[in-house]
Amino acid sequence: MTNEEIKSQVDTYLEALVATLPDDIVNRAAAYSLKVGGKRVRPMLVFEAMKACGGDANWLPAAAAIELVHTYSLVHDDLPAMDDDDLRRGHATVHVKYDEATAILVGDGLQTLAFQHLAQAPYSAEQKLACILALSKASGLSGMVLGQSMDMVAENEGTDLAGLKTVHQLKTGALIEAALACGAIIANASPEQVDALARYGRAVGLAFQVADDLLDVEGDSTTIGKPQGSDIENGKTTYVSLLGIAGAKEQAQQLCNEAIAALQCFGETADPLRSLAKYIVERKQ
Repeated sequence: MTNEEIKSQVDTYLEALVATLPDDIVNRAAAYSLKVGGKRVRPMLVFEAMKACGGDANWLPAAAAIELVHTYSLVHDDLPAMDDDDLRRGHATVHVKYDEATAILVGDGLQTLAFQHLAQAPYSAEQKLACILALSKASGLSGMVLGQSMDMVAENEGTDLAGLKTVHQLKTGALIEAALACGAIIANASPEQVDALARYGRAVGLAFQVADDLLDVEGDSTTIGKPQGSDIENGKTTYVSLLGIAGAKEQAQQLCNEAIAALQCFGETADPLRSLAKYIVERKQ
């Protein structure tokens, strides 16, 4: 299945999921936040991790749960108290299109819907519990939320390269690792496969953020869906500000190589994951 086919299936699945919710402004705003979704990289990682491990389960519930949590995090990141962004993927952010209170409720609702959906997924009790544990650890106070908090502190106080890596391992990388873990779980992967995917995820998660920082400097505003140079304008510490453009590109390529090397225990079934690592580094949006 191609990346576009995966994205199309995820989009259709999420649209059908929110269509079952009561007709209310908060649910319409939730549907809006999902409809202006991006590349669906995390659901792709769920699917490709499952296939790499030889699985053939119904991957969409796990992929949807990951994307629901990811979307909630973006809605909250865009709030005036956080990044105060007006645009997300070329569209008005939820608090701009609706209002701030609605955006807060949308984020809260998407997060809880993710765990409800996992609890009702067609997996064994053990698989559901393992997926819920992986996603909750990645998205909570020892994962994504902690990373966002550390990022906000770093904006005011600055940070070095080691600190920046820690922020993004938590803020971005943890959810990417959870996506891969969920794919492995529903495929009944071996411990060796689980470990390899975790190492792949750590490298890819950092590569994703380095690529984002490069896009902020080199990307086209229309293509990336937000004003170019917004990180520099806001005084954020980025891989580019610490390493320069050439250094950041070298770092992204090194991380891509590390990700691909982590997949040595897999055969051709992991080729899509290898391609995804390259795509994350080379993407233009």
